Amino acid sequence: MAASVDNRQFTHLNGVVHSFKTGRSDSPVRNGHQNNMFTPKKPILITKEPDDGCSSEDEDENEYREMIVKGTKELEPSLVNDFPAREFPVTLVCAGNRRKEQNMVKQTVGFNWGAAGVSTSVWRGVPLYHILKRCGVYSRKNGALNVCFEGAEDLPGGGGSKYGTSIKKEFAMDPSRDIILAYMHNGERLTPDHGFPVRVIIPGFIGGRMVKWLKRIIVTTKESDNHYHFKDNRVLPSHVDSELANSEAWWYKPEYIINELNINSVITTPCHEEILPINAWTTQRPYTLRGYSYSGGGKKVTRVEITMDGGESWHVCVLDHPEKPNKYGKHWCWCFWSLEVEVLDLLSAKEIAVRAWDETLNTQPEKLIWNVMGMMNNCWFRVKTNMCKPHKGEIGIVFEHPTLPGNQAGGWMARERHLEKSGDTAPSLKKSVSTPFMNTSSKTFSLSEVQKHNHAESAWIISSPNNSVHGASSSLSLLAPIKEIVNTRSVALVPREKIPCKLLAMIAGGTGITPIYQVMQAILKDPEDETEMHVVYANRTEDDILLREELDTWVAENERVKVWYVVEIAKEGWQYSKGFITEDILRAHVPEGSVDSLALTCGPPPMIQFAVQPNLEKMNYDIKEQLLVF
Repeated sequence: MAASVDNRQFTHLNGVVHSFKTGRSDSPVRNGHQNNMFTPKKPILITKEPDDGCSSEDEDENEYREMIVKGTKELEPSLVNDFPAREFPVTLVCAGNRRKEQNMVKQTVGFNWGAAGVSTSVWRGVPLYHILKRCGVYSRKNGALNVCFEGAEDLPGGGGSKYGTSIKKEFAMDPSRDIILAYMHNGERLTPDHGFPVRVIIPGFIGGRMVKWLKRIIVTTKESDNHYHFKDNRVLPSHVDSELANSEAWWYKPEYIINELNINSVITTPCHEEILPINAWTTQRPYTLRGYSYSGGGKKVTRVEITMDGGESWHVCVLDHPEKPNKYGKHWCWCFWSLEVEVLDLLSAKEIAVRAWDETLNTQPEKLIWNVMGMMNNCWFRVKTNMCKPHKGEIGIVFEHPTLPGNQAGGWMARERHLEKSGDTAPSLKKSVSTPFMNTSSKTFSLSEVQKHNHAESAWIISSPNNSVHGASSSLSLLAPIKEIVNTRSVALVPREKIPCKLLAMIAGGTGITPIYQVMQAILKDPEDETEMHVVYANRTEDDILLREELDTWVAENERVKVWYVVEIAKEGWQYSKGFITEDILRAHVPEGSVDSLALTCGPPPMIQFAVQPNLEKMNYDIKEQLLVF
């Protein structure tokens, strides 16, 4: 009886398209233009190639479809004709998915899988428990404890043995697990790459348990003694290398075997080296992050979260589950997630990280946990963000994935590994995700936390002893609500008391323009707000100026907006200041300190410490009460 699969659920998805090739290789994770729940037939996940003995579809199919079932009361059941069939979608995942990240830290015994060791297809076959029941499988009392599978191909490892493995009989006889002997794939009979003529499909398990070119099923007391059952698909402790695993027989310890998949998630949009231009169009619209997630054992993925500040705050994503669970409530397929974020938030972020949760509240660890086989890597998937050089006349954000598939060079892990070996940086796994202008010695609140209180009824200013607004803090004693000034719409509000404010001095350096821009944007949206804004914005070169088009537009359209640029290296004909922020520049372009003035600044700590604070003090600003540092 076929499972219910509603194809209407799959036609609208913006999922993930992967490209896979034989020889255990994967290709980049892509965010294709019309992606679907299912992986196309040719790019499907292929983990090993058949040898010449079982590569032809013209061979006698009955020779293979009539399994030799040993350890039972009946031999050679007719697989196709005598049993009811089941058909349903399953996501197959190699246990080595994302292994290359581990290889960047320390080489494992495995080859380089990127984040695309995964595919989803519709499989049709006979439930395994029907076959075993028909054969009259023995009881536990009579020694039937394990069900072993053996393929038809001869492999070079282990003295030329065939590929084989086993699962516990309780798994094999459990109808809720939907284990089938599959003979059709996406509506067609199996091709050699996918296990022609019959393969085992064990939903929710790693791909290494799903034996292709199935030749024998053997019900035994002991688990399989196949070379690959013990010397593959294990997660050993991090201190165990290959030599120690052999000398101390770690391969044979049952507690380290892998069966069910663990929880995992990956970012697919933005893709590697994608460039997001920063201009008037992109900054007024959200950018949609996308990716996939899966878990094992039929557990549903219930939550996916994104952080852009190193885990200080998390944003819950929208989930799309195109698959219907089976009648036992189990889920066998990946799901897709998406989250709309502000481009300005991306501009101030140094990385984007994702983690997922399943219905048993399992989640992904923050840091990578190395093991000698490089399997089951499921740490937070991180995409780095960097400012790129002018792109078609614009500044842009370039995104960088941790690795590129196979032996391709690239990815931020390879770059940081190279720098680490050169002695130019700290180990990559301990690298700070702080922005360049963060004063990490302060007890602070994150900007994302402040942004949750951006309306008059619940607005906050988070103030530390040096008045900075950044980073993380465990101290709530410095939190004070902003009180709106009576009979005015001024935004010049500070903690604990009302201070009239009609003039804003706004001093920014580099990407520090981001919070300044957001404050300006909020003020200009209020037609009753008459606050004057005087901006001094410093950069290294004219090409480094962010959001210049928007700032210049505001200047042209609003008399109360003044912007003055300062660059270290100026081109011929530059009409603004050259060099660094000085007292003379500030006196010329921002208001003098008074009861009506408030200063906001964001930029590199040296700029704030040596150029902003001392010079504003000379201009009669009370640095403790009238200067806010983002």
